[in-house]
Amino acid sequence: MALPDRKQSDTEARLAGLVLPTGGWVESSRREALGRVTAMGLPQRRDEYWKYTRPDMLLDPAAPHAALLETGDSPVFDDVESLKVVFVDGVFDADASDDLSLEHVTIERLAEIGDSDIHWAKSLYGVLEARGQKPVERPFAALNTAFATDGLVIHVTGKPSKPISLIYRHESESSDAIMHNLLRVESGAEVTLLETGPAAARFNHCTEVDIADGGTLHHVRAQGRDHERKAVTHMFARLGEKSAFKSFTLTVNGVLTRNECVIELTGDDAIAHVAGACVGDGEFHHDDTVFVTHDAVNCESRQVFKKVLRNGATGVFQGKILVKDGAQKTDGYQISQSLLLDGDSQFLAKPELEIYADDVACSHGSTSGAIDEEALFYLRSRGVPESAATDLLTLAFLAEAVDEIEDKELAEDIVTRLENWMARRR
Repeated sequence: MALPDRKQSDTEARLAGLVLPTGGWVESSRREALGRVTAMGLPQRRDEYWKYTRPDMLLDPAAPHAALLETGDSPVFDDVESLKVVFVDGVFDADASDDLSLEHVTIERLAEIGDSDIHWAKSLYGVLEARGQKPVERPFAALNTAFATDGLVIHVTGKPSKPISLIYRHESESSDAIMHNLLRVESGAEVTLLETGPAAARFNHCTEVDIADGGTLHHVRAQGRDHERKAVTHMFARLGEKSAFKSFTLTVNGVLTRNECVIELTGDDAIAHVAGACVGDGEFHHDDTVFVTHDAVNCESRQVFKKVLRNGATGVFQGKILVKDGAQKTDGYQISQSLLLDGDSQFLAKPELEIYADDVACSHGSTSGAIDEEALFYLRSRGVPESAATDLLTLAFLAEAVDEIEDKELAEDIVTRLENWMARRR
């Protein structure tokens, strides 16, 4: 079926401004992904899963612009002992990074593995992204697989002594970065992956995660600071038997941020938790789109998303739980809530359940509202200034999402950043 004229022309214009990397075994995966993009076309506002978020700024073939923001704050997780890997506008910076050696972990660059005759990444690159295109098309993820120029390929075989911290720095006001990470967690292995920084003026980021039986991934991400940045990210995760995937994202600032998470629970007794907290002010649009598929017995999934919005900011949540036939004893929980600090902001939500098994416990809920006036009065009557009382109630509202982070040191760092953000805006 031919694409609509507008979608066809926008797709052709965007692709014309990109150069497909060639060479090595990765090239065949890239060309397959390019075929997916060409067949699907890049999204338009009329597409079902883009009706709340305009993709215009992500489609523009022209170089983007985003002014750099200097806050004076130290980077998130800077005080956490970790192996630090730095990318500047989407390009690996060896001088700023630590040595990539870490026990039980092999870390390589996507740009350097393509010439290997035999490599485990051959069976993963673009595979989970391609699986994630049904039943919902995700063209920007396929675009990423085709054109990503850098990223990390991480193989975890045990439990390393410290987290791996990916630090994304934005130094060019017109950078347009496309990065793709691969992560394989072997049976019984466990690792923590941290991500922080604005990355680029426009950022297209994709991560494919394959967790074997009994493996565990803790993922904590902080997107922030630069006011004018635009970003679309995808995380595709496949979970084996008794494995665990726990991901949390904090987002502050940005003109447009869309985070998509696609999770497949393919082994019995697997656990998947994905959570997010965002605080937006003014010209801010934040979209969380999540799709969790239960395809095994006795699995648990949690989606917990909280958004604090003011001065006309917009928040979006689209979350779906699909329970396939035979996925009995599924426990699926989904909650999305917004705290609107004025009458100009808005929250748009689309929670979904699709269930084909009869022995399940699944629930979803979505609410939107203002600060609790009784709670605010209670604090003010005890001498707490209104601005400080509002901040306390805001932190309490976000707590359920932040509590999804198991590492208390990381959770405390996130709370400190939120407190600093609110203090600057009193």
